[in-house]
Amino acid sequence: MTTSIRHRSNYSFWLLNAAAYLTWLGILVSALPELAGEPNRTFVLVLFGLFFVGLSVYAFLEERPFLVHLYLLVQTMIAVTISLQVPVRAAAGISTFLFVLSAQAMLFLPMLPGLVWIVIFIGVTWLAGYLGVGVVHANDFVAILGGYLFFGTFGAGLRQANEARQRSQQLLTELQEAHEQLRAYTTQAQQLAVSEERNRLAREMHDALGHRLTVAVVQLEGAQRLIPSNPDKSASMIEAMRAQLKQALAELRQSVSALRSPENTAALNGSLETAVSHLAQTFQEATGLPVHLQLPKEVPLLPESHRLALYRTAQESLTNVQRHAHAQQAWLQLVADDEQVSLTVADDGQGFADEVADGRFGLIGLRERAKQLGGVLKIGPAQQGGAQLCLELPIPHVEAADA
Repeated sequence: MTTSIRHRSNYSFWLLNAAAYLTWLGILVSALPELAGEPNRTFVLVLFGLFFVGLSVYAFLEERPFLVHLYLLVQTMIAVTISLQVPVRAAAGISTFLFVLSAQAMLFLPMLPGLVWIVIFIGVTWLAGYLGVGVVHANDFVAILGGYLFFGTFGAGLRQANEARQRSQQLLTELQEAHEQLRAYTTQAQQLAVSEERNRLAREMHDALGHRLTVAVVQLEGAQRLIPSNPDKSASMIEAMRAQLKQALAELRQSVSALRSPENTAALNGSLETAVSHLAQTFQEATGLPVHLQLPKEVPLLPESHRLALYRTAQESLTNVQRHAHAQQAWLQLVADDEQVSLTVADDGQGFADEVADGRFGLIGLRERAKQLGGVLKIGPAQQGGAQLCLELPIPHVEAADA
């Protein structure tokens, strides 16, 4: 495993390089007096210069293990050659070059290759001492061994610190990217939530207010015709219209309240059967159009969203019968079992035209409700000759408290 750390951007790496240059300078200064009068003085100075060049090249060997090995080999040969060319007292300081090389080996190489190079440096130091003075004392060897281990540990610690720094930087970058993605997802979720809430309120206002206002308009037209001939009947119809408008105003206030409150207030009071029965009765009284109602003896527990969708479907269907069907009578049927609940509204009028069935806002809203709840809205001809609309919803498991 090769390190991918940019050591050149880390002050510790430059500190190690500075220590290497100072070591080189110190050894050179201490060796110069010993080289006075030596015939090979120029050659030794050239070797010192080559070693200095190697120290400068080392900074560019990052992530190049082969070149690091070649660098260590060349620098070791230069250090050994210098030690063999200078007097014994000066040669003793040359081993310090190998201390620097041991730290560099552990910095740019993995642990095992670095330790192999330290072993090589120890062997070279012993061999150079043996060739120079003939024998290496045990205490000197222990001191040399401790020096190599110290510098090697320093290089390994520096490498591990840089790797940890790189991992931290990488994690920070990933965290920043994740944060930006989360911000984007949050913005998208907010936009979708706003769009969904707008659609929901549009459906509510269309289904509720549209039905009430349609019935009120029908009553107003009838009352207007009856004013000359039957003022009492006209007054009764106007009173019914007033009740319808009051109910429409109450539902409008409920929609406005939903805009101000993050929670969806309940749109139905009492059971679904009672609400549908009251809807059919008021519609029949207001329009004079008979509604044949068929309800089950018992409806399973339903979430508020399902109850509201079924009620709005009945409301919108009866409104469409009044507006478009030109029917003489209507049928409203609610069927439920343990798995599914369905509401069907049919009439004996002229039926739906294709463009009406596909393009009316009320029907679009009903389709959206059905899709959100996992159900389906079916529109087609009725057995009575007119149009038929059927909403089928699967029944989820609902606790009594939730229903």
